[in-house]
Amino acid sequence: MDNERIREICLALPQVSETLNWGHHLVYWAGDRDIGGKMFAMTDLDGTGTGVLWFHCGAERFHELLEREGILPAPHLARAHWVAVERWDVLRPREIEEELRRAHELIYEKLPKRTKAVLALPEKERAKLIRERKKSVAAKEKAKKR
Repeated sequence: MDNERIREICLALPQVSETLNWGHHLVYWAGDRDIGGKMFAMTDLDGTGTGVLWFHCGAERFHELLEREGILPAPHLARAHWVAVERWDVLRPREIEEELRRAHELIYEKLPKRTKAVLALPEKERAKLIRERKKSVAAKEKAKKR
């Protein structure tokens, strides 16, 4: 397992987008971040952070996963039931795929109704709305800097 395989798995899930955040984390979102999507997993691209893979696991799985050697509470996100996997060999590839699917489902369930409504739009309408939203956010950021 590696970052590229994680990327394939995550992007194959419905309504997923990705961003590069904090300089070296590839973050996967259920829905687009700019319309209220929420992150469900991330990988450390340069190996300088804690662990190679972080994901949301829900309250029930959180303590169960922490019992496994090589899995620890994700820094800054543990209170939201995220775990960090220290090495790729801690979980089997199939287990990683199952955990990522579960993480996506859990987070998608929590999306606001407004966000789910946008995600249900036809592709062209959704893409247009997201572009407009990104322009609006960029304009607000630019105005703040003045």
